[in-house]
Amino acid sequence: MSRTLKTDIPGVDHRLSLEALREAGVPRGLVVEIGFGRGEFLIELAQAEPSQRFLGVEISHKRTLKMARRLARLEIGNVMLHEGPAEPLLRDALPPASVACFWINYPDPWPKKRHHRRRLFQTETVAWLARALEPGGLLRVATDDRDYAEWIDEHLAAEPTLANRYAPERWRDAVEGRMPTAYELEWRALGRSLHYFEYARGESPADPGV
Repeated sequence: MSRTLKTDIPGVDHRLSLEALREAGVPRGLVVEIGFGRGEFLIELAQAEPSQRFLGVEISHKRTLKMARRLARLEIGNVMLHEGPAEPLLRDALPPASVACFWINYPDPWPKKRHHRRRLFQTETVAWLARALEPGGLLRVATDDRDYAEWIDEHLAAEPTLANRYAPERWRDAVEGRMPTAYELEWRALGRSLHYFEYARGESPADPGV
């Protein structure tokens, strides 16, 4: 028998709509995780840096609700949540040079060719990510899918305002000191290959006009 999803928030509700984010204003130096999933990675980041402001973005209503309840129970006050696809947020709510770091851990690879248009990494989306980064800001990406790694590499390398911090390597299969996600630990135990990217924003960003 399926369990009933609890909808009450036992404390402060950190969920914000796109409109609320725009009205409230996004703090400079924000750290953003796109697709936080079960949320353990974002919570560890937030607990390790209580003075840092974080934003977690997740398209799943169930996962966002569970994360909101967990943040309230743990009384974590430095994390905002947004439920919805990342693209409208990047396009409409994050000002230029407002983000210190994006974390994108294991986005859906949409492996079938006819679904590639649904992949997060598209030319336009990468331009929005780059625009939102402050000078020197970082874009950190991980995938366990080799085909998607090739796709991500192609799109990131084509963005002129981003520089590959792992060059001349296109990506790395391990990053010392990197906090693993729960899925990542499982996949490493199974011997699956992992691919890590780290790109940095160059000079002061200009609006790419997209």
